[in-house]
Amino acid sequence: MTKKLFGLVILAALIIIVIVTMVKNNMDQEKSIDNEQLGTEMTGVASSEGLNKGNTAPDFELTTLDGKKVKLSDYQGKKVILNFWATWCPPCKAEMPHMQNYYEDFAEQENVEILAVNLTSGDSADKVDDFVRDYGLTFPIPMDVEGAVGQTFEAITIPTSYMIDTKGRIQNKIVGPMDDQMIEDFVSKLE
Repeated sequence: MTKKLFGLVILAALIIIVIVTMVKNNMDQEKSIDNEQLGTEMTGVASSEGLNKGNTAPDFELTTLDGKKVKLSDYQGKKVILNFWATWCPPCKAEMPHMQNYYEDFAEQENVEILAVNLTSGDSADKVDDFVRDYGLTFPIPMDVEGAVGQTFEAITIPTSYMIDTKGRIQNKIVGPMDDQMIEDFVSKLE
């Protein structure tokens, strides 16, 4: 009996060590990311750029599926749904018809743009083109070929969407698919 108890104590101690190590590594990684961002922002002017609510969303430039260059900052003055997705992602497939419905029914009158950034590093342009045609998507599809923008916006789980107000500030981050009502609710809270 004491051998079993001793074994359980050892096992529990090992589990605790593993958990503590994982948490510490995660905190170190976040610190590293924060330091990296500070390094890119240190230009002599204070910056409020970041991913927290109220921060200015990091700007980026990508080429859309139809070959146009777009920057997030091009849409300042509009509310933006910045969505990260891939063609192979079942929740993304479920979400896209809702995005298209919203875009057709409300986007223009509510001053909203949808930028559906495809994480092309895990897709091919042909698959994206087929997907867009199959789903009848008419909003811009920027192609994140190298995955850098998705990484900047921490789009680890997809779909991930950011609700950005007319001043370019992040107001919400939604991980997982949205339906029509969720999109309307989140957009209605944007300035």
